[in-house]
Amino acid sequence: MRTRTPFTCTVVLVAASLLGAAGCAGNAPSNDAATAPRTVRPVAGCGAGGWTDPSDLAPDRKPARCDKGAPAPQPLAKKRKITVATGTLSAEYVAPLQVAVAKGEFVKEGLDVSLKVLPTPDALPLLAKGDVDAQWAAPEAAVMNGINGGFAIKWVAGNFSPDPTSKSGLWVRLKDGESADHVDMAGRKLGTMIGKGSVIAYPMDTSLKKHGGGLDRISFQQLGSADVLTALQNGGVDSAWLLDPIWRKVDGDKKYAFLGGQPVGEPLGGLLFGPNLLNKDPDAGVAFLRAYIRTVNTYFAGAYKSDPAFVAELAGLMKTDEATLRSTPSMRMDWEIRKGTTDRLQKAYADSGVSTGDPVPEDKAVDRAMYGEAVGHKP
Repeated sequence: MRTRTPFTCTVVLVAASLLGAAGCAGNAPSNDAATAPRTVRPVAGCGAGGWTDPSDLAPDRKPARCDKGAPAPQPLAKKRKITVATGTLSAEYVAPLQVAVAKGEFVKEGLDVSLKVLPTPDALPLLAKGDVDAQWAAPEAAVMNGINGGFAIKWVAGNFSPDPTSKSGLWVRLKDGESADHVDMAGRKLGTMIGKGSVIAYPMDTSLKKHGGGLDRISFQQLGSADVLTALQNGGVDSAWLLDPIWRKVDGDKKYAFLGGQPVGEPLGGLLFGPNLLNKDPDAGVAFLRAYIRTVNTYFAGAYKSDPAFVAELAGLMKTDEATLRSTPSMRMDWEIRKGTTDRLQKAYADSGVSTGDPVPEDKAVDRAMYGEAVGHKP
């Protein structure tokens, strides 16, 4: 008899919750607002650089950028309230949303945006039912399973890719005779805040397979964010997925080795829209993306941590100390979604046994048209 891991159970429970929501809300029907052809006009300040070829996966790819302050606001005729669920407000990759709220970028579009902290498993059913409008998360296994169940949820914008010098990712405590170039990961225990159903499964699986492992050849121990590093250091786990800036605590220590992280140039998360912004009010959805993209272009276009005043402002919003924030390089904030990312994610979910049903085609899970409209890109 096969025993389910806690991570498999989590994904199954979330998927069941999503499917249960269908009985209350039903599949969101397409209406005239959603199906009518949308006019895409050129946008001042967003020329050729405002869009990159989705098939370009080069690590040195420059993310799309418009001029500072672009795309300019286009206020909605009627003010719209939008609730965005996010798992945390203390992570740097959430900072563009916090800055957009603090700087009034959403208000300029006629949007009253509130950020609500909710764990992903709790937020997904609310997104599917329309009780929240958007989610700052990722196309995790539970999301893909929910889409397979008929929900109008799509990944509509990316968030970031790591700086090439970042070592956020898979770290291992070396055994005698091992080195970073020669580590046998099969049979190891990995400590992580996230399970096999997370988007991190994709880069994690890639790194493990380079060292004789794979998601099906290691065991997982789910830990709180404050406990992952401690467990690695005291021997509670053999390896761990360490985020910015936690990896700084072991970097340079010969007892540990960095095996790999998120692919450079490929965002793995960002904004998910539910039926409210996809079907009922796509004008508000485009306005939200316009404000988000303008925030990236104005405040996060390059090495934003080189500005001490802005770092201090970010530290205040994230409720962290400035030294911690400065200890890692600036992230590459990136609103675009690469071609094939959801296919690669689903391959990892299948390898780890947490996906249900057939793979979701990319066009059913991803919508690039809304951010394309925001920057004036015609397909």
